[in-house]
Amino acid sequence: MVNNGGKASSGDIYEEPLSPAALLFQAPNFNCHIIAIMGCKTSINPSVIKEGLQHTLIKHPRFSSKLVVQGRKKKWTRTTVNVENHVIVPELDPKMENPDQFIEDYISYITTNPMDYSKPLWEVHLLNVKTSDAEAVAVFRIHHSIGDGASLISLLLACTRKTSDPEALPTIPVQKRGGSSTATAGWFCWWLLLAIWTAIRLIWNTIADLVTFLATVLFLKDTENPLKGGPGVELVPKRFVYRTIGLDDIKLVKNAMNMTINDVILGLTQAALSRYLHRRYGDKAMQNGGAKRESNNTPPKNLRLRAAILVNLRPTTGIQALADMMAKESKGGWGNWIGYILLPFTIALQNDPLDYIRVAKATIDRRKHSLEAFCTFSTAKFVLYTFGAKVAAAIAHRVLSNTTMAFSNVVGPLEEISFYGHPMAYLAPSVYGHPHALTIHFQSYVNKVTFCVAVDPNVIPDPHLLCKDIEESLKVIKDCVVERGLIEDDAAQV
Repeated sequence: MVNNGGKASSGDIYEEPLSPAALLFQAPNFNCHIIAIMGCKTSINPSVIKEGLQHTLIKHPRFSSKLVVQGRKKKWTRTTVNVENHVIVPELDPKMENPDQFIEDYISYITTNPMDYSKPLWEVHLLNVKTSDAEAVAVFRIHHSIGDGASLISLLLACTRKTSDPEALPTIPVQKRGGSSTATAGWFCWWLLLAIWTAIRLIWNTIADLVTFLATVLFLKDTENPLKGGPGVELVPKRFVYRTIGLDDIKLVKNAMNMTINDVILGLTQAALSRYLHRRYGDKAMQNGGAKRESNNTPPKNLRLRAAILVNLRPTTGIQALADMMAKESKGGWGNWIGYILLPFTIALQNDPLDYIRVAKATIDRRKHSLEAFCTFSTAKFVLYTFGAKVAAAIAHRVLSNTTMAFSNVVGPLEEISFYGHPMAYLAPSVYGHPHALTIHFQSYVNKVTFCVAVDPNVIPDPHLLCKDIEESLKVIKDCVVERGLIEDDAAQV
């Protein structure tokens, strides 16, 4: 996997040791890569893309440094980058019969090819073929040791500009924090009691989550189910299927139920997984000779199904700061600062579709009152520095192997953006190389959300059906909200 003969040449500028987290992602059993699928509204001009990369992305030290191995030491070594070696433009038949299927096959194929360690660990494929939702597609493949997913996607967005204003960077919404309020002395006692109770609850939840996390490292496994991969699943080529749903529909449900977008997305995912698993268990029962017992057609009542969520703990770096970072050829605060959260999913067919959202909100609210992500990050950092990357990778691999899936939701630009003059239709990030047979990523962009489902086809042979379940779940939940009259007149226009 690693270029063992790499040596710094006379053109190299500086050397920097790999961070412990970067070493983790270089471990043989944790060789993770990030995929970013970018649909464009126009055909792609490769020359324009290459020139743009030369003046932006390549100026970032991580994208102009190769990995050099000297004995047991691994270092980032700055080198001269030939953009031609990183931009792949295959000759394609513009009149091919099934372009959507071709894109899926192509992305799956490139994930089977190892990275070339004689150059920086990234590449972009420009596919000038018209699909059902784009005139052309660009596919980025970046080794996870370069940085965490959130930072890398933000860095790519820092290479874009608003379509309406070619000089302006995208606007990314930030979470609003409540302002301070004044309180009388009479209220101070109540505030103090609430603060004490919140602290006790925080400590208790954190201890409970860490005990569960430790148990997962040692012995606690998810129930065997049709979504869970087996040993070696991280080595199997993945298939990436993506669809787009309306952000306005999600906001409508959010406003009607007084919840967050995260609550709604987790709820509709929970609904979709419930639909999918009930179908798979029913199919399995029929293959075994019919439904002899009703229990054969449904998932186990106490099914344990958890998603591993990687939380970026680094203070948010603004798009402007990332653009300045590239302009100054500085890496600033860069690297992998990630902690784990193990999020349980409730698998059940609810009589009330809105219960999926309510259950999801209760689960998320419980996790908000815990320091699990921070503690797992600190523990991983201690293990990395004390015992090395191999031990840390083995622990991370075991945690993920004992859970069922990975899940994330990332906020994107509020207005249409262009990638070096090419208006973007959608952005669908994902990851592969970790021991999960199912990974679901949601990415918002303007007034829509694109979700990407990465699967092991040997475990999940019908990812398109799972995508359809996600689409149908949102429709059912939205229709339920509308039918019950839970929305205000102005909310209906969102």
